[in-house]
Amino acid sequence: MEHDEISDGAPRTGVATNKVEAVVAAIMLTIGVVVIIESRKLGAGWTSDGPGSGYFPFYIGLIIAISGAGILYQSLFGKEKNTEVFVDLVQLKRVLSVLLPAVLYVLVIGFLGIYVSSAIYIALFMIILGKYSWMKSVIAALAVNTLFFMMFEVWFRVPLFKGAFDPLAFLGY
Repeated sequence: MEHDEISDGAPRTGVATNKVEAVVAAIMLTIGVVVIIESRKLGAGWTSDGPGSGYFPFYIGLIIAISGAGILYQSLFGKEKNTEVFVDLVQLKRVLSVLLPAVLYVLVIGFLGIYVSSAIYIALFMIILGKYSWMKSVIAALAVNTLFFMMFEVWFRVPLFKGAFDPLAFLGY
């Protein structure tokens, strides 16, 4: 754990930025190597009628792998590596307060569809994080999703996913 001082003198603790950079760089290096290996299986060379199907992915994978290796080296052994705290607990809680509901929203879309899930998401987001009243939140959520429903389903005739339970089946769409 690294320690930084914040403006009020309290120490910030957390993982150093260069260590986070090293992990991300290692992931990118791994992705690059996988792309290189799979591209070679497809045929990364030049054939009689032009480049093989793995030719361009091979070079993209090579660029990703080289970049990942360079960043990994700089983050671990570079002279100017950033050892400041990447994120503290307060910042992490703020990020997770938005990220976790968004992940849950995406999962719920599979069951309730995009319109019902979006209405619930907007209303709860406004109530919990925005501190709006229940009434304003529900009205805003229903208004936004009614507008989207009319726009996509009625006017453009582009059906969006209704979910496994299709709670809007009674509307005939």
